[in-house]
Amino acid sequence: MEYRELGSTGEKVSVIGVGCWQMGGNWTGMSRERAVKAIHKAKELGINFFDVAPIYGLGEAEKLLGEAVSDFREEIFIASKVGLRWQKKFSPEQRDLTPESMRWEIEESLKRLGTDYIDLYQFHWPDPNEDIEKSLQLALELKQEGKIRYIGLSNFSVPELDKANNYTDIASNQVLFNALEHDPLQYHGIPLEYRTRSEIIPYCEENNISVIPYSPLCQGLLTDSFNIEDWDEDDVRNANPKFKGDWLETCQNKVDQLKEIARDYGRPLVQLAFNWLRAQPAVTTIIAGTTNPDHVEENAASLEWELSETDLEKIDRILA
Repeated sequence: MEYRELGSTGEKVSVIGVGCWQMGGNWTGMSRERAVKAIHKAKELGINFFDVAPIYGLGEAEKLLGEAVSDFREEIFIASKVGLRWQKKFSPEQRDLTPESMRWEIEESLKRLGTDYIDLYQFHWPDPNEDIEKSLQLALELKQEGKIRYIGLSNFSVPELDKANNYTDIASNQVLFNALEHDPLQYHGIPLEYRTRSEIIPYCEENNISVIPYSPLCQGLLTDSFNIEDWDEDDVRNANPKFKGDWLETCQNKVDQLKEIARDYGRPLVQLAFNWLRAQPAVTTIIAGTTNPDHVEENAASLEWELSETDLEKIDRILA
């Protein structure tokens, strides 16, 4: 396994991580038993970075992760999030980074995870109604209390990130980024106030802040088995407007060309997608969502080889 430093924390995290959104039960093919086996397989292969959030399965993903890692909690790095509250179902409008809400959320997350601390506590989305400095001050209090170790952000623009980083050390910014989405304008219909490749990556590289790409496989589009017709009716990906228009057709043409390059290496498309991300500046750990131990092995095998400079240039021409 390959490891890189998370920001300037001195912590080494695996380049391939595990994203736990699917383990909340919002995706087709979720099996609790397989998900636990996938987590154990990841630990066996040297993967130490596990990314989760309270909103994933409305708490279920945190519960599953906490139970699965209870025997080796001290040996891994758990990254969770704060700032998205829910009632009966997720709504992108339920952003809340008030100190009062954050204080309540940390206790609930710790309880579900069955742990005394969270290694990386990430503000899930900016809260336009709250002063970021008040939110950061509460995070620093949680750090002093030993409930969190490092502070990260998610979906923050460069001006927001810069303001936060000037207030206290920010370890990372988790953003939408994959081979098909370099500077995306929206995520699941939610407007993004940042452009990853042209804005976030240069800033993070200059300021030693880790970039953590989410949706590294474009919700399955960058795999050999992508098929919308296989999705269950309640699969959360059905709500993604990108899978309903011309964008999908354009990307599938690009995917076909990427598959040819992957075949030349004798590797699956998923490994090419991870290798491309691995080669991008400031990228530290790639959160690969899975509930299957076989997929974990396939993801980890991405680090056994590298794309040549010639092929990286060829891929960029295809993606352009």
